[in-house]
This record gives sequence, structure tokens and C-alpha cells, in this order.
Amino acid sequence: MSDSKNLPDLHNPDLYINRELNWIDFDEKVLVEAMDRDNPLLERVKFLSIFHNNLDEFFMVRVSGLVQQYIEGVKELSVDGLSPADQLMAIRSRLSYLLDRADSCWDNLKAELLEKGIPIKNYAEISEDVKEGLRRYFIKEIFPVITPMAIDPGRPFPKISNLSLNFLVMLQDPGEAIHFARVKVPDSFKPFVAVLTGSEFSVYRKLGLTFRSGGESLWIEELVKAHIDTLFPGYRVLEAHLFRITRNADIEIAEDDAGDLMEAVVEGVERRHFANVVRLEISSDMPKEMRHFLMGRLHLEKWQVIRCKRQMGMSRIMQLVGLDRPDLKDEPFRPRLPYPLSGVEPLLPQIKKRDLVFYHPYDSFSPVLDFIRRAASDPNVLAIKQTLYRTGSNSPIVAALMEARRNGKQVTVVVELKARFDEEQNIVWAKALEDAGVHVVYGLLGFKIHAKLCLVIRREQNRLSRYVHIGTGNYNPGTAKVYADLGFFTSRSAICADVTELFNAMTGFSHQQDYRKILVSPMTTRKGIISRIYREIERQKSDGDGYIAFKMNQLVDPRSIRALYNASIAGVKVDLQVRGICCLRPGLPGISENIRVTSLVGRFLEHARMFYFRNGGDDELFIGSADVMPRNLDRRVEVLTPIEDPNLRRSLVDDLLMRHLEDTANAWELLSDGSYVKVSCSDEEHPFDSQRWMMDHREGWNPVLEDE
Repeated sequence: MSDSKNLPDLHNPDLYINRELNWIDFDEKVLVEAMDRDNPLLERVKFLSIFHNNLDEFFMVRVSGLVQQYIEGVKELSVDGLSPADQLMAIRSRLSYLLDRADSCWDNLKAELLEKGIPIKNYAEISEDVKEGLRRYFIKEIFPVITPMAIDPGRPFPKISNLSLNFLVMLQDPGEAIHFARVKVPDSFKPFVAVLTGSEFSVYRKLGLTFRSGGESLWIEELVKAHIDTLFPGYRVLEAHLFRITRNADIEIAEDDAGDLMEAVVEGVERRHFANVVRLEISSDMPKEMRHFLMGRLHLEKWQVIRCKRQMGMSRIMQLVGLDRPDLKDEPFRPRLPYPLSGVEPLLPQIKKRDLVFYHPYDSFSPVLDFIRRAASDPNVLAIKQTLYRTGSNSPIVAALMEARRNGKQVTVVVELKARFDEEQNIVWAKALEDAGVHVVYGLLGFKIHAKLCLVIRREQNRLSRYVHIGTGNYNPGTAKVYADLGFFTSRSAICADVTELFNAMTGFSHQQDYRKILVSPMTTRKGIISRIYREIERQKSDGDGYIAFKMNQLVDPRSIRALYNASIAGVKVDLQVRGICCLRPGLPGISENIRVTSLVGRFLEHARMFYFRNGGDDELFIGSADVMPRNLDRRVEVLTPIEDPNLRRSLVDDLLMRHLEDTANAWELLSDGSYVKVSCSDEEHPFDSQRWMMDHREGWNPVLEDE
């Protein structure tokens, strides 16, 4: 539907927030969690680790793309009117401030760790007798692993792997000539080395000097630096300074030219380790001569260099979270097995009677595992079809699928090899599944398959019955403990037929464009969402009761944003909860004053997607894998499914969607200038923590049937 001539120009760049800068604002909210003294100490350490890991991925994926555009002289502006160069400079400016806050946060955390018996020492603070023990450990355990690499005309500058920690060493030979060498800090050792003496030392030496519950420790790179002279006998070490590079991690595969997608992805993963350098981190006290030496060898400009005042690779502090210190962590949470699975009746008969929804991690992930495991051993099950995007290591899902094949089932698995940073793991699973006799499909040409689907076909009383699971998150029991995701089970014939036909499209040849019930990217998701937004506009014009509420990870798609602006202009009330990137500006007079945007960052990662339309009381709710981004709507296979059971739909809207929108403990509100403010409540009210409410809501989300 075209915009009315009487409406404002909704293509105006001033109406949009830059996606890269808004992502930085999201990561800043993670940093705030690390700074929040109401969180347990090691949980704060975890959040700071996540903050830094997020930044690494941001540079590898997003900044790398901007750098490439800048180098190639791309003139195209972002939706908010910025050139690649403008965005790169704005990113650098914003991160300079943010990294200073992160450094201060780490200083505070170290002081608190010290108070709790977990001191992290500098090498200079360690007594001489302990240093002697550490020296012996270095010589016996670390020295043989390190390979110093000279840099001279016969031995050119070595290939530096992505995100590795390295020392650039300046040496002087007996003739007083100056030389440079590179020493890589071995990544086969854990980041922190326990500082031990005597019998303790001999006991822990075999463990790599790890530590269990606390005690003194130091960074492994300090131990390496303290003994770096042992690597260059006969030479004088003048300087030794850390550096770390970040490379472009986006694998570009010319799929049209790839005879074998598996081989192309394997080659792409190998190239990632030594792709173009995007960022160079150096110690803040590295001399100018050494800095220029690195910049020249790596072909970098000054704006690509970041001086680090503290340690590099700070995501490594996640090791501390593994300490056996429950007093410094969140109270353990045990997921529930909700109604109606608290009895002895198996899952399939329950799905036959009703649709079911589980909300992980509040609800156990075991029903999903049980669904696939029972199907694998059920003699009446004929076939299982499943998509796999990120499964994790030692996947019980993959094991169940291989068992199903051994039991004679027809098993088809669509493995997305191009799942970023999981390519290597997915290649391993794809080969293992193929070796077990499973039909493995690697995806569709030009598209990532991001949909979360499992279809089970079973013979029941001389006819075939189908059961479907559709999720908002991956089939990964590990992430299901920390990602808040929905899983939907149904045996509804129309949805099951849709999923069957979609699998046929993914594994065979098909030009199918429409489905009975589900919305499928790249065909119908955007159209389905936007058409319902405009239907809500018509309801507002006729009855004044238009209402839309979305919960998602990202909102970037300009066409969808313009539709939401039109809804607001028409008077439709719009509530959006967008955890990550949001390019829509709420609260603009005459344009988005009826739109409220919040972002929720808490103990669990909000990952569910929910799209609710009031529709004059004949309401609709869709859940699924798709965010409102061009990549999800145009370049991926995604699925949104309607929740058709009115009682289940009402439960999900009232007890999940609305509860999250009411949060006053973990939510942030996006303002029209692009900044966020923490949502608060009045002095007379207690902050409402929606995640805590979900943990306490023991009865689950599935309504009781009248005959039960």
C-alpha cells in the first residue's frame, strides 16, 4: 500500500536511527548489567565478558562490512543518511567512551573479587619464591608450546590468526642491531594461571594451574612476558608489547559458482582465520616505532588502531564464572515440567488433543528432546524431518536423529552450513548424519534456512498423522537454559500440511508462494505483517480500537517501519519490545507519538518473536524465527505460525507479551533522540521483574481443558 500524499515523507533519514550505533546502545545495556551492584559478583563478571565478546563479533561482522565499503569507495548512504566513513567515525567515538566505562567496571570488579578471596595479581606483586615456581612451570609446560617467529627479509611478517594474543618483541643482537619478532600467547592454556607454591604447586601443575574456588591468579600473558627472554638466548629484549587483531569474519560464498556447498563453506571458514584485518588492539604503552611497524605490515590506517589501557581479549574473564562459588552467583533455577506434562501421559496424545506451548528456560527443554527421542524409537513413526541451525556440541538432537535412521525411519535434516560462527560444528554434524544414512540437505541456493521446524509422520489406525514443533530458538539444550524462547507443538492439519510442503520446497524444487496458515520468508512474512498493520489502521479509522504489540530481537526493515509510522499517524497504539537493534524513532510528534519502544536485558537473553494484532477482538498472534530485518524477510527461510487456539493465544498475550511490556525492573525505553532511559516505577510501587515473574509462574501457559 502506497503512502498518502498528505502524510509526512516517511523516507526522511531523520526518522531513522543508525543500526550500528543503536547496536552499541544495546551492548551498553549489557555493560550496565555488569556495573549493577544488585547483581551477584560473578554474574557481573559474566555480563562484562558478554559485553566484550559482543564487541568482537560486532567488529568481525558489522564494522568489517563498513570498512570494506569505505575501501571500495561505496557512496550509498544508510537509511539514516550516513556514509560508511561517517558511520566508522561515529562508531569509534562512541566506543571510546564505552571502553573507558568498561575499563572502570573491570577495575571495580577486580577490587570486589579481591574482597571475596579471588585476587588477580600483577606479576610484579608476586613474591620471589612463588615466581620461582611459576618459572619452573613456564619452562616445563609453556615454553615447549611457544614458537617465536623472527621477522626479517628471509622470514616475512607471519600470518596472525583472528583474535589471537601476541607479543611484538623488539630485540638487540650482540652487534647492537635491532630486530623484531612475534610471540603468540598459546591459546591451548586457560587465561588465568593459579599462583601456588610447594605441595599446592605440584598438585595443580597437572591441571594447568587452574583454580577451583578462588585464590591468587594472574593472566597467562603476564607469565609469558616475564619469561620472554628465554625464547631469545643471546639477544637482549628491549621491549615486548601485546597486540591483537580482529579480522573480517563474514564468509562470502559465490554459491552460483560453488560446485559443492560443503567444500565452499569449509574453504570460507579457513579463509576467515586470515581474512582482511579490521581492528588492531595494542597495549597503551607500545612505543610509536613498534606501532607503526605493525600498522605497516598489516596495512592499517590510524583510525583502525585501538590502544588498550587494560587487558585485551576481555571476554576471557568468563573463566572466572566457572569458579565453584555459588555465593557469588544467581540462585540456581530449575526449569519446570509444566501442565499438562506433569502426569504420566506421553507427549503425542497431548498434542493430539490440544496445541501446546513451552517457554524455555522457564519450562524444561526436555519435552522437545522427548518428542524427537520417542519418535526415533516409536515403531509407528515413519519419518522425521528437521531443520538444524545451531545445535551445539554433543547434540542429543543429532544423536536421536541418527538413532531414528538406525531404527529404519526416513530421516531428513536440513543443516544450515552458513550459520555464522557455527559453520565448523555444523559441517561435523552434517557429515556424521550423512554417515548414519540420514538425508542431509545443506540449504537453498542464496538463502540461509533459519526456520526452527521438526515434523514427525506417524501411522495411526491405518492413516497417517502429523505432528509439528515450531520454535523461536535453536534446537540446542545448552542455549535453551539461558535464551528465553517459545516452542509450539501442534497436530493441526493445515499447519502440518504447510510445514510438509515447506520441507518439500527446501529439499526439492518448488515455486510455492503461499501457505494456508504459516508466514514464510522470503515469500509472505513481510507481506503478512504489513497487511495486518494496515488492517489495524482500518480498524482504528472505523472503531478507534487499533492495537499492535510486537516482541522481537531486531527492527530494521524500512518498509515495515514505515507501515508502523503510518499506524501511529492513524492513531493506532503500538507497543514494541526490541531487545537489540531498533531503527524506528518513537515519540516523534505527528509521526510516532503513539509508538512506545522498550528493550529488556536481564538474567536470560530475550530471544522470542511475537507479533500480536488486536483486529477488533478477533485477535491474531504469530510466533516464530523471524526478526523484522531485510535479511530475515528477503534472504532467509523463516517461519511464523499463528496461535489459533483462543485460550492458548490469550494466555500467551496476557501472561507473556503483556507481562514483558509491563517490566519496570529490567526494561529500558527508547527515546526519540535515539537514547535509552531505564524504565522506573513510582516510589509507592515495587519494580516489576518480568523474568522473575516467569520463574515464579509455575503453572505454565497451557490452559486446562474442560474435560480435565
